[in-house]
Amino acid sequence: MFSLKDKVALITGASQGIGRDTALALAEVGAMVAVTARSEDKLAALAEEIAAKGAVAFAVKMDVADADQVKAGFKAVLEKFGKLDILVNNAAITRDGLAMRMKQDDWDAVIRTNLTGAHFCIQQALATMMRARSGRIINIASVVAQMGNAGQANYVAAKAGLIGLTKAIAMEISSRNVTVNAVAPGFIETPMTDVLPDKVKEELKTRIPLGRMGTGRDVAAAIIFLASDEASYITGHVLDVNGGLYLA
Repeated sequence: MFSLKDKVALITGASQGIGRDTALALAEVGAMVAVTARSEDKLAALAEEIAAKGAVAFAVKMDVADADQVKAGFKAVLEKFGKLDILVNNAAITRDGLAMRMKQDDWDAVIRTNLTGAHFCIQQALATMMRARSGRIINIASVVAQMGNAGQANYVAAKAGLIGLTKAIAMEISSRNVTVNAVAPGFIETPMTDVLPDKVKEELKTRIPLGRMGTGRDVAAAIIFLASDEASYITGHVLDVNGGLYLA
């Protein structure tokens, strides 16, 4: 079960955290992975690590906030592999601050990367997936899109928008056998959460019924399932991976 042998997957924001763990996990179940991010050095190291394990990886520097870079990145991937079966929209940034004091640039940067960037990538993926009448698009949302979070109005708005985008695109393209789903991670051990003080992390754990923060592999497992043939009748869904922190 859950074999992705000979499938081609593109993961944005793959240089670290959830994106990196997802790329490694997809490669382990047989996928050929195109890893994209803004950091060339980290991407190169990741591609080498995947290749050392006998899998196929292709590194492409790409800032999802730049439409031209997205077009060029997808073109390079299609020239390399000739197809695209799976898109994982993971790239995201934070620019936290209280809403009443939030700078316009901080609002715009987060919305453009976390939401508009996903839209750019979906547009490029659909061009080939619809022709093939097959594909999986998986958007990485967040538990805060469902429950809110003080000091992150821009991030919450972008991730909530990503859930809405997931449902809208799912309805548009279901007739072409392309599924679109979202994964909503809770508090995950990543470079994004590493900056939190230990006291804050311990307090967070008390709010999580499973009693721990999640790992990138926890999220990657959900992504693999949604990308697999076993999930072919699931679309427009938000799969929560949050240890029970938020129960919809």
